[in-house]
Amino acid sequence: MSESTASMNGWLDSLQHGDPLTLGVLYLLILLSVLTWSLIIYKSWELWRAGKENKVFAQRFWEADIEALRESGQTLHSSSPFALLTAKGFEALQHYQKYSDGPSEIKGTLSEMLTRVLRQSIQDCTTKLESGIGILATIGNTAPFIGLFGTVVGIMSALVGISRTGAAGLDVVAGPIGEALIATAAGLACAIPAVVAYNSFVRRLRVLGNSLDGFAHDVLVRLVSESAERSLVGTERR
Repeated sequence: MSESTASMNGWLDSLQHGDPLTLGVLYLLILLSVLTWSLIIYKSWELWRAGKENKVFAQRFWEADIEALRESGQTLHSSSPFALLTAKGFEALQHYQKYSDGPSEIKGTLSEMLTRVLRQSIQDCTTKLESGIGILATIGNTAPFIGLFGTVVGIMSALVGISRTGAAGLDVVAGPIGEALIATAAGLACAIPAVVAYNSFVRRLRVLGNSLDGFAHDVLVRLVSESAERSLVGTERR
């Protein structure tokens, strides 16, 4: 058996027979690490899909007739944030036109109503995409301290071992000190990816929020202009 293999077996044996509290800290950090990477993979895929579908729908929005978008139901069945904004804009426009003769339920002009609806839709979309991001921030902030707690427990176990045996030999302190160092490393290994991913997602969400603001303005302009053209055509027919 090689020296490295023996060393690894020694570490594993010390972990299996180590202090229960230290092992509990290590298992907790492993669980948090699994949760961190699961969130990183899922949120990366979710933001990538949102960006891809936004590009596809933005092109479709300008190429298709406004009635084709309304009647095809594309805005209602797509998970694209741009599609959801457009769907909410259509709903607000229909509501405004329904009560155009007696707008007791409507305050302000069509432009003001669409602005309120689209602004709320942007908040809803960003809130949905931000879900889970706060967990990464919490893990990134707490994991190092959880690892530090395991380190303190390991050192205390080493001191207890010294007091029991009355000797400070390497065979007495190696196991507890090793557990302490592993807890520190596990805390950092859990916190660093969480912090990096959190910062990356915040930046991507900021970019996505800016694109939502720009597209909401496009939806507002197009729906208002379409409504104005309809009103003009209806007046001319009369």
